[in-house]
Amino acid sequence: MRRSRIGRRVLLASGVLALVFPFRAPGAAPGTEPLFDGRTLAGWVPSGFEGERGVRVERDFEPGRAAIVIEAGTTLGGITSTLGARLPRINYEVGFEAMRVEGGDFFGALTFPVENTACTLVLGGWGGAVVGISSVDGMDASGNDTTRELEFADRRWYRVRLRVTPGRIEAWIDERKVVDLETAGRRLSLRPGDIQKARPLGISTYMTKAAVRAITLARL
Repeated sequence: MRRSRIGRRVLLASGVLALVFPFRAPGAAPGTEPLFDGRTLAGWVPSGFEGERGVRVERDFEPGRAAIVIEAGTTLGGITSTLGARLPRINYEVGFEAMRVEGGDFFGALTFPVENTACTLVLGGWGGAVVGISSVDGMDASGNDTTRELEFADRRWYRVRLRVTPGRIEAWIDERKVVDLETAGRRLSLRPGDIQKARPLGISTYMTKAAVRAITLARL
């Protein structure tokens, strides 16, 4: 009986601590809120790209875990947030997990607002390896000072975080910092074309089937 009472006290204390100090993923900002409910596309719509071939929620994409599946399009495919003007444009952080299911190009390009404009963080572009911001001073992610190449494997989850603060854009993949851009005096923009349909916040692919999950937003 005594052990049972001690056990109940431990469980009660653990519950209180969970309420006071809620769990969040390593590196995530305080006050993080989910943007994907794990069941539906609520808060998102297909981006409406000319070449897209559909998006859907698979509730058992993996045992016990749902994901949004973006089918490979003839060009772009993706989802766009319906939050619109309610989204912050500075002092925020977006996180998500992305998987390249099959294909050879970008599988988790995040279009995001920056004050009165927008940019895209490209993951695995230009043949599957390029990471960077499109566009900086009119140059896209394959040819500016954010450009780098990383090797991405199919059917592996990558954890992505992007932070926008006054004068800086930062991004991490699996806690590895891949972008640290000082934006003062730089001209930021989206590439011309269909990617504009991802504004103000969207996740896109190019001729690649992908899955995304754990999409979050934190106001800093």
